[in-house]
Amino acid sequence: MTNAPVTNLDLDSFTADPYPALARMRANAPITYVPQLGATLITRRDDIHVQEKRSDVFSSLQPDGLMTQLMGQNMMRKEGAQHLAERKILFAALSPRTVAQHWKAIFEKSTISILNNLILKGKCDLVADFAMPVSAEALKAVTGLTQMSAAEMDGVSQAMINGCANYAADPEIEALCHKATALIDAHIDARLPGIQATPDQSALSVQIAGGLDIKATRANIKLIISGGQNEPRDVIAGTIWALLTHPKQLELINNGDATYGDAFAEYTRWNSPIGMSPRRIARRDTVGGVTFEPEDRVFFMFSSACRDEKHFENPDAFDITRNTQSSISFGAGPHFCAGAATARCLITEVALPLAFKYLKNLHLTGDAPFTGWAFRGPVSVPVAWDN
Repeated sequence: MTNAPVTNLDLDSFTADPYPALARMRANAPITYVPQLGATLITRRDDIHVQEKRSDVFSSLQPDGLMTQLMGQNMMRKEGAQHLAERKILFAALSPRTVAQHWKAIFEKSTISILNNLILKGKCDLVADFAMPVSAEALKAVTGLTQMSAAEMDGVSQAMINGCANYAADPEIEALCHKATALIDAHIDARLPGIQATPDQSALSVQIAGGLDIKATRANIKLIISGGQNEPRDVIAGTIWALLTHPKQLELINNGDATYGDAFAEYTRWNSPIGMSPRRIARRDTVGGVTFEPEDRVFFMFSSACRDEKHFENPDAFDITRNTQSSISFGAGPHFCAGAATARCLITEVALPLAFKYLKNLHLTGDAPFTGWAFRGPVSVPVAWDN
């Protein structure tokens, strides 16, 4: 077991707002063991940026990890040639060119339809009524599971991310996750004949065309859903909330002095939707005076890295004019988020500009509580607009 200094956490407080505790860790114990999580947390940006690339020590191969047990061994839980081969196959569905030439128009059509159904209502919860269906409709198209409802897509995603963060081993959370993965498998089975008869550019189709076995294909579809629904959902609603609570920064965008891309980059730095990424120690090694032993569990804390004072002045502030180049919201190593281009297009080129275009005088009508440390986002964002 690691000899890292020990930091005890109140998990309820950490879930409500992890940033104060992470700041204390960066200052006093940047590599620290947290008994409540059964893991050693690495919290400084430069340590994560270097160590994430050392997959011979900090391995993504986690046969006993929660994600592998609950969702199957997807490409995020593979290393080397096997990981690269699956990533190459999926690139056909997720490449920047495919996103620009194929998915963007589909995203725009479904988002405009959602907005047209919202306009006359005059108010809504941005999370449940806008960001959730926008994200879900996009994900249905990208995965190929077009027969799923938006609510189903959101539900299975949330159940899986809850399962993957279930380090307290809550049996109810585990059961809901198994129910969600079974539902996804049923939808995959239902779509396979149509996909095989008429291939398309979806993730399901390109994996079959690329010769990937069905077990790996199922696991990768679950991976895409687990990250491709909740993260865009939370960033869409969260970024709109951030701009509405910082009207001078929204004014910069309206005046052409900043872009929705700037807001996206800063929001994902400021409130990282992916708070951490787990690793298994593959061989004994020492980093920063801390010795790790084989099979130790390590969490790379992306959320902490993105508020590292060494790289970001006044890191707790939301400022779309800052240089976010040092941000590692989507990872920094070989497992850099494969869907980053898809998410960036959906959020910065479709969801954000269309929301502010269609919902005139968009404004908040109440508080927006946030939750989560492994995955973080707003629970609800109540808004209204002029009809």
